[in-house]
Amino acid sequence: MASPTIAANAYANLARVLESSGAGKGSEPNGQSFAALLKDAVGSVMESGRKSDAQTVAMAAGKANVMDVVTAVADTDVAVSTLVSVRDRVIAAYEDIMKMQI
Repeated sequence: MASPTIAANAYANLARVLESSGAGKGSEPNGQSFAALLKDAVGSVMESGRKSDAQTVAMAAGKANVMDVVTAVADTDVAVSTLVSVRDRVIAAYEDIMKMQI
């Protein structure tokens, strides 16, 4: 299991990548751009992970209930699984587009 320090470093690295890539800077005239939508989704998963880590640290300090920690970890697991599924679908769509004849 990853330690809170490793998780915090991963979240910080992901935030740096999103900022340096310029995700969310473009905008569609009729709504939110794909980059902004992706940035929001990744941000919500990161926030869920931070809450889970905070609950775990609070339990280690004796300040949290076990059920709260299990619920927070399960929520984070579902969020990460969903994000991975979406990523896999995007990659599959990209590969299909690359196979198309022009």
